[in-house]
Amino acid sequence: MAFTLNVNGASHFIDEEEDIPLLYVLRDTLRLNGAKYGCGVGQCGACTVLRDGVPVRSCVVPAVSLQGREVTTVEGLRAPDGTLHALQRAFLAEQAGQCAYCIPGMILSAAGLLRRKPSPTEADIRTALDANLCRCGSHNRIVRAVQRAAAELAE
Repeated sequence: MAFTLNVNGASHFIDEEEDIPLLYVLRDTLRLNGAKYGCGVGQCGACTVLRDGVPVRSCVVPAVSLQGREVTTVEGLRAPDGTLHALQRAFLAEQAGQCAYCIPGMILSAAGLLRRKPSPTEADIRTALDANLCRCGSHNRIVRAVQRAAAELAE
């Protein structure tokens, strides 16, 4: 089935099976490898991307269902000149990633939170990231990174 996807501000013609998950289109067709394959059933958050600014699990969303929607991957958070987004800078500054497998999903879940609540409490952050698994135990650094980014974006 042929369809068009808008990913990171660019339109892409896709010719794939009707039920192919967005994750496979992103990684295999568009070569955007930020979203990771984790569980394959939408429970770990490694594959999180933004659909119209709202976090979704790309491993369970059929790509064709996103026609006419804006998909943002972690690669798409950067400014056109390549400058990292405040969340990306904060995650680096706080050394929030140990193995970093979960980090793209964490960053995009945090981006969705900051979009709807620019000054979140620590509890807000923990709730928003609760469904994103980090097996390395970097949660406290991740929370600090989101707090740092929120403060920077508020300035």
